[in-house]
Amino acid sequence: MALGWKVVYDGRTPPPGEVVRPDERLSWGRTVGLGAQHVVAMFGATFVFPIIMGLNPQLAIMMSGVATICFLLIVKGRVPSYLGTSASFVGGVVAIREQGGDSSDVTGAILVAGVVLALCGLLIHYLGSGVLYRVLPPVVTGAVVMLIGFNLAPVVANVYWPQDQWIALIVMTAVILMAVGLRGFLGRIAIFVGLVFGYALSWLFDRMFGQITSPDASGEEVTRYRVNFDSVREADWIGFPDRTFVNDQGVEVAGWHGPSFSITFILLVLPAVIALIAENAGHVKAVAEMTGNDLDPVMGKAIAADGVGTVIATSVGGSPTTTYAENIGVMAATRIYSTAAYYVAAIVAIVFGFSPKFGALIAATPSGVLGGITVVLYGMIGLLGARIWIENRVDFSNPVNLVPVSAGIIIAIGDTSLDITDDFVLSGIALGTIVTIAAYHLARAVAPAHLREPGGGAVVTVGPPGVHEVDPDPDPRPGGDADGIERRDERG
Repeated sequence: MALGWKVVYDGRTPPPGEVVRPDERLSWGRTVGLGAQHVVAMFGATFVFPIIMGLNPQLAIMMSGVATICFLLIVKGRVPSYLGTSASFVGGVVAIREQGGDSSDVTGAILVAGVVLALCGLLIHYLGSGVLYRVLPPVVTGAVVMLIGFNLAPVVANVYWPQDQWIALIVMTAVILMAVGLRGFLGRIAIFVGLVFGYALSWLFDRMFGQITSPDASGEEVTRYRVNFDSVREADWIGFPDRTFVNDQGVEVAGWHGPSFSITFILLVLPAVIALIAENAGHVKAVAEMTGNDLDPVMGKAIAADGVGTVIATSVGGSPTTTYAENIGVMAATRIYSTAAYYVAAIVAIVFGFSPKFGALIAATPSGVLGGITVVLYGMIGLLGARIWIENRVDFSNPVNLVPVSAGIIIAIGDTSLDITDDFVLSGIALGTIVTIAAYHLARAVAPAHLREPGGGAVVTVGPPGVHEVDPDPDPRPGGDADGIERRDERG
């Protein structure tokens, strides 16, 4: 199924406890509302990371929509995901620019990494997901999902929250109360409602208490209003990014451009492919856990589709893409997994990519509001990793599971860095992912036989809620090793 959805619950809000599956949808009005929530969820990071990498954020928003549509078509609508800007390349991009590379060098290097990622996905697809699970068993994928979510905690603690702690606290509380207290459709879009509420509350605080003095994003103490629409008023309604040029001060202003290729720069970003494979596998596994669908057959396609999205985006000067944990968090909150909402989000992103005024409006979202929303979203992402462990019965009394995974998670959460050379540094999610994978397999290799028994490394085929298929020695070939599957039904 690529296009075409079955309307369920008469298009109305699902009853409590019910879900909307990827090939289903609600009424188009409700679907558009959900699509808008996905846009809000992905917009902050998709807008910010290009700025950090020195690329054009408006072009990044536009190309994220194009990449998402390509992704959904490649996986035939089976994996609901949004492709936003990837943060995994930030370290490599910083290294490229420190060595004198420009935006063309950056996008050229990432484009090659996208090709490598796509080829890895095809290899996984044709050899079978069993190959991937031998490298990334549930104990590892759960850890990767967890460290991806919890690695974002410093963004909340050090960037958003200090700028307006009281607004952040109130918005966080409001989102929690609305998510569990509101009935019907409003409860399903509590995050979007929380953003609107926070925007209005910030405007009201400006009128009641005046300006606030607090650190800005750079950490410098400044006095300002919480809501500032100056950039929104100055921005054009319709416009396309200019071509990349160098201004009068000799500073490059990023826009659309073609890539250029350098082996030196390519080598700086290739390690990010390892993190992206694990990240995508973790995201697909998380979606499988939430939807109750077996997504193993499309795991390779999803990874390849992410690579294709990155190639398409960077070929015109856009940012690298990846499946977005933020939007997985939205699905966890709403329990609506319809890919129709993702198509809506992608189209909205493309349209708004032609509107500098929309970009300015989102960029003007008060930091305190983002702090309150992201503290909930990022936490939910991290806890999805714990859910993978629970559903797969990972045994943490076994040191083979406990010790290496704990090391990788702490490295990622603490944003620990490893200086390979003066110009090549691994840190955060990338380093934590590599440590988790490498240390797990090293520990498993040296462990005595009784500690290598299945339990943390077993492959679990996700089926309907309550039913789990545990294969202690999976055969990646289609239909292989069917007799080794033990069914457990917990539904009573």
